[in-house]
Amino acid sequence: MLKQYFSSFIECGTDEAGRGCLAGPVTAAAVILPREFKNKLLNDSKQLSLKKRIFLKEIIIENALDYAVSNVSVRVIEKINILNASILAMNQAIEKLKIKPEFIIVDGNRFHSKNKIPYECIVKGDSKYLSIAAASILAKTSRDEYMIKISKDYPEYCWHQNNGYPTKKHRLAILKNGTTKHHRKTFKLI
Repeated sequence: MLKQYFSSFIECGTDEAGRGCLAGPVTAAAVILPREFKNKLLNDSKQLSLKKRIFLKEIIIENALDYAVSNVSVRVIEKINILNASILAMNQAIEKLKIKPEFIIVDGNRFHSKNKIPYECIVKGDSKYLSIAAASILAKTSRDEYMIKISKDYPEYCWHQNNGYPTKKHRLAILKNGTTKHHRKTFKLI
């Protein structure tokens, strides 16, 4: 079962979704959970079915002391690169919080805090700590909803199924139809 990182600080977990995609924004979430929060289903969003992610999203929103989501556009990704865009998205989500965290736990191994809040990077943190797992779910569900929405204008890319990830079907659609304004042209698309 996942746990809290600190029990004596206002802890914020943050994670991103969409780093490896060929299209769409990179999305990050920041979540502050109550110290007593527990949930046996909560885990890294990649380990959960769509149905469980949607179910847990509602639980997180209902129970979080605070949460925020931020998107960084394809234009910015192409300008500053995907790693920096991911870090920017996480910082923006943290800045949107109404409650100021005293400590940030970050999924992964790279981060820098724009707001001088102490932090720790934790590899596979989304499968170890509740607030990071919650952030991973909010980031993933928010980004997936966005990709489904824009898929209506570009049905040939099947974003409603692949969410912009580099599937065979997505790459074939790029070969056949070219790119859109949502594609990350600095990425290896084909």
